[in-house]
Amino acid sequence: MAFPLQLSVEKRTEDVPKWLPAATSVGSVVAAFIFSGIVLWLIGSQPLRVYEFFFRATFGSWASFSDTMVKATPLILVGLACTVAFKMKLWNIGAEGQFYIGAFFASLVVLVPLVPLDSPAIVIITFMAVMGMIGGALYGFIPGFLKARFQVNEIITTLMLNYVAILWNNFWIFNQWSDAGFQMTPTFERSAWLPRLSDYARQYPAFSGITLHLGVLFGLVAAVVVWWVLQRSRWGYEIRLIGDNPNAARYAGINIARNIILVMMFSGALAGLAGMSEVSGVVHRLQERISPGYGFTGIIVAWLAKLNPFGVVLVSILFGALIVAGREVQPSGIAQMIQGFVLFAVISSDVLLRYKIRIVRTTSSESTAGEAA
Repeated sequence: MAFPLQLSVEKRTEDVPKWLPAATSVGSVVAAFIFSGIVLWLIGSQPLRVYEFFFRATFGSWASFSDTMVKATPLILVGLACTVAFKMKLWNIGAEGQFYIGAFFASLVVLVPLVPLDSPAIVIITFMAVMGMIGGALYGFIPGFLKARFQVNEIITTLMLNYVAILWNNFWIFNQWSDAGFQMTPTFERSAWLPRLSDYARQYPAFSGITLHLGVLFGLVAAVVVWWVLQRSRWGYEIRLIGDNPNAARYAGINIARNIILVMMFSGALAGLAGMSEVSGVVHRLQERISPGYGFTGIIVAWLAKLNPFGVVLVSILFGALIVAGREVQPSGIAQMIQGFVLFAVISSDVLLRYKIRIVRTTSSESTAGEAA
């Protein structure tokens, strides 16, 4: 006996509904938590209690929420870096390396030093931010130039350059700038620290224990800038057109090679600013393993946000919460498991953007033909 209902999968020929990308992203997160809950239940845990503790540890108070935002800040900038590149179908997998080089260039301002350390904090911090962006942009230029000039696959070059950046930083940390032989540089001068809300606790007692620093403002401003560039500027139109149809862009007289280099540099600059924010706002020194994988997590953030700059902010907060929960919730692998399910769900949900899936009722004649076959 044939089943009366069948799934019909058809390739989309019309534009994707505007609501569908956001719906698939939300659905991916919900599905990830449902599957994680099933796994937790199978191993004898209580999913609802785990998620309740997860929420309290990350959003339950202003202090815990500020910790979440501190972790979300570099993810916002790195997610935006990936968004810019991915919009033009440039697969920048090197945001991690650009993050490290940005941190290195920002640290030069203090460790060389490039400006007098008794300068006002606004001068030092501004110069560190500019240097971080320059470092990331220069590191993004390398794969961009190789792609534009020699058609070298940017996935390979950006991925391999991640390891070069980490080892470059380690050389200076372990040899030239080591603090008494430890795997870190001396602590930066206070004038090179991004201000935290807790610094103003004496004047405003409510800020006591609030670790949120000025770097979050960098991320929010960058989201607005990236949105404007992609949606309101002529350059953004060129980026989107090249990503959608490079042949049409070439026919329209757009310089694709130049845009490849500029987009990779813009993407690298945003990742470099994330590195500067981390060394100046969190650790206050250059050290080994300054990133727990922000550059790679930023790829997931960009895809889950469907390359929407404001969506990147929201998704980064979610992943910032997962990072904070990873050190609070036991067993510690729960947060990584949820991240894995989110990644799997995001990849799977892309099918809904390319294909229509419908439930079709089979007719009696079709059922009879099926039985005869």
